[in-house]
Amino acid sequence: MTRSYTEIKFTGVTPEQTDALIALLGEAGYEGFEEREQSLLAYIPTMHFESAALDEIVGTFAVSYIKNEIEPTNWNSEWESNFEPVTIGSFLHIRAFFHPPCEHTQHEIVITPKMSFGTGHHATTQLMVDEMSTLNFENKEVFDFGTGTGILAIVAAKLGARRIVAIDNDPWSIENAHENAAANGAAQIKFELSDRPPTSDCFDCIVANINLNILVAYMPDLVRLLQNGGQLLLSGLLCTDRTAMETVCTSLGLRVLSVKEQGDWMMMRLAY
Repeated sequence: MTRSYTEIKFTGVTPEQTDALIALLGEAGYEGFEEREQSLLAYIPTMHFESAALDEIVGTFAVSYIKNEIEPTNWNSEWESNFEPVTIGSFLHIRAFFHPPCEHTQHEIVITPKMSFGTGHHATTQLMVDEMSTLNFENKEVFDFGTGTGILAIVAAKLGARRIVAIDNDPWSIENAHENAAANGAAQIKFELSDRPPTSDCFDCIVANINLNILVAYMPDLVRLLQNGGQLLLSGLLCTDRTAMETVCTSLGLRVLSVKEQGDWMMMRLAY
């Protein structure tokens, strides 16, 4: 893909502001995000960048930003030079193709670091993977809502899931997820470019690592897709989101089975 990208660097942002910015910028067409200490990097194809739209979003936050232009070749080189492997307990090792294999975990995933969310470095991905490691996926049908790089779908495949449907509204993510699934022999994953769950289907397990606003908006759809006895794993949530998320889930007849936290972030596992 030979597109030029515009990088927006926000400084002095809190975790709450970061979460809200990612949600709003994602809706505005931004395709990649990188969270750092008190800063956030956001990326959008230069041809789609609109200064007025960005200023309208930023106007509701007390944050400043710097705009930079990045060529695609420089982007890939930057990721490769900075991407470090991630080990999640004794369960999973996530690395790029240029890193040596790891022999000390049950599973290993090889990904190509690109502009998709979900390299395994973020607490929300680690929380989801850790919880998935405790569940039985053998011959299960799984739905991954907002797949990003495809890591959670690939984890489900490695744990024996029979059929996996994974969607994302970002063409770059779907392209990247296809590459990563092929690299890991996860042929049972069907990736689809979509911004909403399917209208009719049924799954034993649903994983959704997005953000509070999107989860709340689509919770009725996710519940409708959940098989009786199935389980729903949610993250992309700040610890301060817990009460709001539990209220929505309870109103839809779900009960909380597990809550895990890491830093400012949390994940929830629910069922009927």
